[in-house]
Amino acid sequence: MSASRMQDNIERWLIHEGLSFEEVKNTDNSFQILVKHAGQYGIPVEIFEPKAQSGVIVIGAKAIMKNNQIARYLKFNEEEKERFAKKVSDFCNSIHAINKIITEDGKQKIGVYFVLDDKENINQQVVFDAMDRVSEMHEKTARFLMKTF
Repeated sequence: MSASRMQDNIERWLIHEGLSFEEVKNTDNSFQILVKHAGQYGIPVEIFEPKAQSGVIVIGAKAIMKNNQIARYLKFNEEEKERFAKKVSDFCNSIHAINKIITEDGKQKIGVYFVLDDKENINQQVVFDAMDRVSEMHEKTARFLMKTF
């Protein structure tokens, strides 16, 4: 399935479910859609196809660290940042989430992602189940940050 066809399908499914979304420009991706309120927690969820991985759909959300957490994180030396990254990675592995620590809009965020790579079997139900799963992984990650950091 071509990127534009997959994007068309996903947008049609979102419209069918009454979810608001917008297209996001990102040169690393064939397409990227931001769903404004997704899953049981009503969080922003991104759906995109990386240019480097044609036919792979990634669904993700970003847990934003609180200002006091960001201040602490920014004071870390490299070793402390590595320990923190390992702790986050171990937690995300335990909930079966791919993760990435990112700086965006001046904030530290923990991105949690779910990958759909069986393009023949990517359908509306699979995409919405993945959005629900990402919503739950986001919530668990946010709670993990509150408890452990």
